[in-house]
Amino acid sequence: MNAIYVLGALVLGAYILQVIFGLKQIKHFNAVYQMLRRQGKVAIGRYAGKIKAGTIVMFAVDEEGIIIEAVKMQGVTVMAKFKRMPRYLHLAIESLTPDHEVVKQENKLMRRTIANAREIYLRVQAGDYREETPPSPFASLALHIKIWMNRVQTTLKRGVE
Repeated sequence: MNAIYVLGALVLGAYILQVIFGLKQIKHFNAVYQMLRRQGKVAIGRYAGKIKAGTIVMFAVDEEGIIIEAVKMQGVTVMAKFKRMPRYLHLAIESLTPDHEVVKQENKLMRRTIANAREIYLRVQAGDYREETPPSPFASLALHIKIWMNRVQTTLKRGVE
């Protein structure tokens, strides 16, 4: 019984640390975003990795679409911080296609994230952007359960007939 309390305390402690570090990371994100926002428009690209590292890029862009500041956050843990990307300074965000010489040097996740930032920037400029929110994990689980229940019911009905 004593081991259960110790295990419970460890799990609770790990959860509390995760929350604290997560809040710290959000605060860091907001501070970096505000700093970029003061310089101009901000194009944000994101690619969420389930098992792999998640990636976020932010480009501060002037009125002509030229990048005046570029940062990235890439990592698996809440300890990840934003790092500058000086190679992207003074490039036009519209030119950051997958076959651009600078983009080609990045890993696959970064290329996808940069493409996401470019696409969102172009859609916002064209007035054609709508935020698409993915379903929550619970909503996704509920949908999968409903699909499974329908399959079971269909199979049972076929077996009775």
